[in-house]
Amino acid sequence: MKKGWWVYCSSILLILSCSNKAGTPQPQPETYKPPVVSSSFAKGADISWVTQMESSGVKFYDKAGNQQELFALMKSLGFNSIRLRAWVNPADGWSNTADLVAKAIRAKNAGMKIMVDFHYSDSWADPGKQTKPAAWAPLNFTTLTNTLHDYTVGVMTTLKNNGINPEWVQVGNETNDGMLWEEGRASKNMANFAALIKAGYSAVKSVNSTTKVIVHISNGYDNGLFRWMFDGLKANGAQWDIIGMSLYPSTTNWQTLNSQCLANINDMEARYSTPCMVVEVGMDAASPATSRDFLSDIISKVNAVSGNNGLGVFYWEPEAYNWQGYGLGAFDNTGKPTTALDAFGN
Repeated sequence: MKKGWWVYCSSILLILSCSNKAGTPQPQPETYKPPVVSSSFAKGADISWVTQMESSGVKFYDKAGNQQELFALMKSLGFNSIRLRAWVNPADGWSNTADLVAKAIRAKNAGMKIMVDFHYSDSWADPGKQTKPAAWAPLNFTTLTNTLHDYTVGVMTTLKNNGINPEWVQVGNETNDGMLWEEGRASKNMANFAALIKAGYSAVKSVNSTTKVIVHISNGYDNGLFRWMFDGLKANGAQWDIIGMSLYPSTTNWQTLNSQCLANINDMEARYSTPCMVVEVGMDAASPATSRDFLSDIISKVNAVSGNNGLGVFYWEPEAYNWQGYGLGAFDNTGKPTTALDAFGN
């Protein structure tokens, strides 16, 4: 019995060995492939912190650990567009007009399309604060509206004189309840907010008629918020070319919010005949694989909007690492891009 069993086992091993030698395919790890998008789709990043970070000695590296200039590095990762914020008179100078122009020139030289994001403030403007620039605070509303127009013309003209014609311009940043509070607070006076949007729109077009104007609010999954805002602006005669959205899901709810965002985009396109763009996204830097899944999905969804009316997706400050406590970047602690940004690859 023992001899027979040994012969039997030997035969089985020989068969298996021959089978492997004959080249039976073995399972291989799946290779990630980024979403395929249209040639016009904006794969973007807001890297407005770059000059301030560089001045503090921060450096950036490719995945192999080679130091790189950030704009060239972003280009090599598959990005084709750069978003830059504009502040009126920031206390430390960062994101003022001169700093904006310096970064825009670098973006142009890297072969990138450019989006300018006017906050119409001296510092951060967002859903929780829309503070007037200090120099504009005493102005009555008519003068305030004219000042916004003239400031916008001035910045756009300075960019143009430096060879920069932005592809897109945001007139306001995350203006969920308007801007330049209190006069421009939408929930109190939608007509005033619409007047400010009209002033910004006409200013941009007076310098470059081909630049697309974006009205941007956050929470791209919140259809009720978007309908309230754009119904109100439309009723008061405001104009825009693109609806901009922010989307910052968690690692556990991104599938739900992505689906809601897509539904909202489809509704905006149908309701206002307006294309849409997700101009800010981000996710926990400590979860790069999940972030890549989120980004792959939202890029695919936006790109698939009918009529090519889903125009692009921008990551907000992906280069931030160990910087001002911001935890939603997409570079690791050694200054290299994480796998999250593979979603923007070619």
